[in-house]
Amino acid sequence: MNIPILQVDAFTPVPFKGNPAAVCLLEEPAEAVWMQNLAAEMNLSETAFVVRQGEDFGLRWFTPTTEVDLCGHATLASAHVLWEEGWLKREQGARFHTRSGVLGARFQSGWIEMDFPAKIAETVPPPEGLLGALGVLEAEEVRFNGADYLVVLNSAERLRQISPDAGRLKTVAARGCIVTAPAGGTDYDFLSRFFAPRVGIEEDPVTGSAHCALGPYWAARLGKTTLTGYQASSRGGVVRVSLSGGGVILAGQAVTVTRGHWAAPPP
Repeated sequence: MNIPILQVDAFTPVPFKGNPAAVCLLEEPAEAVWMQNLAAEMNLSETAFVVRQGEDFGLRWFTPTTEVDLCGHATLASAHVLWEEGWLKREQGARFHTRSGVLGARFQSGWIEMDFPAKIAETVPPPEGLLGALGVLEAEEVRFNGADYLVVLNSAERLRQISPDAGRLKTVAARGCIVTAPAGGTDYDFLSRFFAPRVGIEEDPVTGSAHCALGPYWAARLGKTTLTGYQASSRGGVVRVSLSGGGVILAGQAVTVTRGHWAAPPP
């Protein structure tokens, strides 16, 4: 059975940067157990499964350990693959039916734009163990968007220096933790990092879904509706964010680095 599986570096125009995702193109739905096993086999932060649904596509995302409700970089990778592999023409937008609703993507001047829901983070007291697990003595503020904590630091240097204790961070009841800081005179509006050991990701290289919270936060703080963020992981990647009604438009670039296919018996 010829099921294409591609690896894409997302939120970067060059290989070995950004966030790698696997994209599996399916002609018909597959069992969740098989998808989870394949995601564990790929051992990337996310593996996306795309299946035709009329003129649209179904899209599901799996980490090596669990299925997730929303993933930006694997959505970006999926749209990129649909155009690269000829499943869609460049002038056609992609519509994905997901656990977070219908997500749209389109190709604009070398960038892929995606319509995502905004995830407003409200100010909360830091939960027990969060700052200690991050190795942070104090934060400007802590917020929560229903899935992730947003921890705001006062400098880019502090953000780059933190080295969280993944074991301790697993005890915090949240999908993950977004840490952010002002960009400090660079070409970007803000910097971020993202840690999610509870779902099998100690540090994610570039996290599109985190920018659903970062965009509204920094837009309000900086008085801007269009921003550029840099996720300061060891690989690094750039995410453009624009506010759009009650949602956000995330934009990034992507590059295919490997192509293969499922070679074992049919799933």
